Amino acid sequence: MSISSSNRTGYALFIIGVLFFIFGFVTWLNGTLIPFLKLACQLHTDLQAFFVTFAFYIAYFFLAIPSALILEKTGYKNGMALGLVVMALGSLVFVPAAQLRSFPLFLIGLFVQGTGLSLLQTASNPYISILGPLDSAAKRMSIMGICNKVAGVLSPLIVGAIVLKNASSLEGQIHAATDPTQKEALLSALAARVIVPYLVMAGILILLAIMIKASSLPEIQTEKSVGGASSEKTSVFQYPHLLLGVLCIFVYVGVEVLAGDGIGTFGKALGISLDKTKYFTTFTLAAMLVGYVIGIITIPRYLSQSTALRICAISGLAFSVGILTTTGYTAITFIALLGLSNSLMWPAIWPLALEGLGRFTKIASALLVMGIAGGALLPLLYGGLKDNAHVFNNLAYCICLIPCYAYILYFALGGHNVGKPVLVTA
Repeated sequence: MSISSSNRTGYALFIIGVLFFIFGFVTWLNGTLIPFLKLACQLHTDLQAFFVTFAFYIAYFFLAIPSALILEKTGYKNGMALGLVVMALGSLVFVPAAQLRSFPLFLIGLFVQGTGLSLLQTASNPYISILGPLDSAAKRMSIMGICNKVAGVLSPLIVGAIVLKNASSLEGQIHAATDPTQKEALLSALAARVIVPYLVMAGILILLAIMIKASSLPEIQTEKSVGGASSEKTSVFQYPHLLLGVLCIFVYVGVEVLAGDGIGTFGKALGISLDKTKYFTTFTLAAMLVGYVIGIITIPRYLSQSTALRICAISGLAFSVGILTTTGYTAITFIALLGLSNSLMWPAIWPLALEGLGRFTKIASALLVMGIAGGALLPLLYGGLKDNAHVFNNLAYCICLIPCYAYILYFALGGHNVGKPVLVTA
């Protein structure tokens, strides 16, 4: 690679790194929004509260393939700028939602944000996989993961400190209020706390969209960069390893959202105060950061992508057993450690699933993005089981986790090779 080419690649990585930071900041606010909206909108069950993650992540399922078609027309750079604008519109929906204290309107705002993110994810993930050798794609995606999770660590701390300030005291005042007018005033004041943060977020997203549009971010040819697809293949659905990878992304995102956004709900069920649980998401994401650093150091020099995925899946199973058999802060610690297990899964699954797709890379990426819908459904399953008095909290959590980690282990051991003409060990 020439110096100019190397500089161009470094510039592209920097731009995508900024986008991954935005992904993380917006995505991991859900862990703060779940308890916030449960209180502000007076939701009665955790199942209702987990519609926060459902509305956000289900957008990926419906918009991933349209996103791929949009990228075919716009190219990567313009598509990324458009995604940022859509995310800004979703952030603006939070203003009337807070003024009306309308939970359905909040969900619409989250769905619109997820729509913008589906376009950004469909563009940026294959972009990172292709900007360099495939066997080191997990390393590059680990670097992006650090950008994502640093933002994820910061967002609950920053926004949580604003919207859930003195949360336990306020929660007590709301529950104790007997005058409907007083109670409504307290709830309206609480809901209004999100207006300024989301207005600021919308402004930043618009500014970034303008910067991306004006940048010299290079376009790339996926057909030449991810290995040629077999001339005998006429459809993306003729690649079994890709379809298994889509399911792997589905279950992975499900357990990642449970570990990140569900840890606060889990802690609240143990009787831990909201003033403490509102920061629990940060613990999980800090563990993920450690995992990404390990990935950067070890992949591909010491570990192949599939080996890293095997190790992560096995540790996820072990930590799940720890959650099932302990309680209190010990169980919370095991949930936070799932961040370590989950850290290298996304960067390992993508290149393994995309290998050899050639001209089908964009549509294959869209299918993988559809798998992000796992983050919509698994938390709902946990919330439904948890609200059932016959299923105790730890068991409800692990019913969701253990089968998912078992499948991820299968994909790491051999699923990523199914249907390939030559067995590969990458």
